[in-house]
Amino acid sequence: MSKRRNDWLVGLTVLSTMLVLIAGTMYLQQADLGARRTSISARFRDVGNMQVGNGVVIRGVNAGRIERISLAEKGWVVAEMKLNEGITLPSDPVVLIQAATLFGEWQAVITARSAAPGIREVAMQLEDTVGAPAATLPGGVLPDIAQLTSVAGGIAGNVASVAERVRVAFDDSAARELRGTIRNFNAMSTQLTRTVREQSRNLDSVAVDVRVGANELARGMGNFQRSIARLDSATSRGEVERIIGETQQAAINLRQVSERLATMSASLERSEASLRGALGKADTILGRIERGEGSLGLMVNNPSLYNNSDSLVIDLRSLIADFRRNPKRYINLSIF
Repeated sequence: MSKRRNDWLVGLTVLSTMLVLIAGTMYLQQADLGARRTSISARFRDVGNMQVGNGVVIRGVNAGRIERISLAEKGWVVAEMKLNEGITLPSDPVVLIQAATLFGEWQAVITARSAAPGIREVAMQLEDTVGAPAATLPGGVLPDIAQLTSVAGGIAGNVASVAERVRVAFDDSAARELRGTIRNFNAMSTQLTRTVREQSRNLDSVAVDVRVGANELARGMGNFQRSIARLDSATSRGEVERIIGETQQAAINLRQVSERLATMSASLERSEASLRGALGKADTILGRIERGEGSLGLMVNNPSLYNNSDSLVIDLRSLIADFRRNPKRYINLSIF
C-alpha cells in the first residue's frame, strides 16, 4: 500500500513539473490560447537589434509582439507582427523600430506617417519603395541612445573648440587694439560731426548769397524794363543819354551778379565734394563693422566681449571698494 502511494506521489510530482514547464514556456513565448490575433508585416532595410518576441506598441500601449523576422529579395527585411484582438491601426500607418530601454531592449512602434519624427534619415527610409515587398507597411529605424550620445559628444567638442578660439582671439593685445579702435572711432565721429556742421554753415551762407544775388538780378531786370518802357518818351525830352547810362549800370550789375553766382557755385561744389568724401569714409567704416571686420566689428557682432568686459568692470569696482574698506590688507607698511 505504501509503495503504491509513493508511485502516485512521484507521478503527480512529474505531472505537476511538466505542467509548470509548459505554462512557463507559453508565458515566455507570450502565447494566447484561444485568442484571435491579427497578422501584419512591415519592411525595413535594417532592423537593428530587433528580435523575435519584442513588443509592438501603439500610442504607448502594448499591442502585440514580433512573430517572425526574415530576409526578402532586393535587400529588404520583413518583420511579421501579431496584434492583439480588437487592435485598430492608425490612418496611413508606419512602423518605427526604436530602443525601449537602456539595456538593449527594442520595440516596434506603429504610428501615423504624419506623427513620425522629422528626421531626414527616417523620412528617407519610410519613402523608400524600390522593390519593396507587396502588402507590407513602410518601416524605419530611429537612432538609438549610443548614436545620440556620439552626436552630442561631437557637438560638445565643437563648442569647446570655438570657446578656445574665442579665448585666444580676445587676449590683452586684442583688448588694447579694441580700445584704440574705439578711440579712433570716437575721434573720427567728432571730426565728421564738425565737418558736417561746417558744411552746413557753408551751405547756409551760399543759400543766403544766392538769395541776395537773385534779388539783385530781379532789381536789375526791373530797372532795365523800366528803362525800355521810358525809351520812347525819353527820346523826345532829351533823356536818351540818361537811359543809356542806366542801361550800362544795369549791365554792370548783371555782370557782378553773374560772377558772384559763379563763385558761389564753385564753393558749393567744393563743399559737396568734402561732404561726399566724409560720408564715404563713414560708410566704409560702418560697413567693415557690420561685416565683423576688425576688433570693433567683432565686438559689435559678438556680445560675449561686452559681457566679459562688463563682468571685469564689476570685479574691478568690487576690488576698489574692498581696498577702501581694508587698505591694510593690500599695503603693509612697517618701520624697522
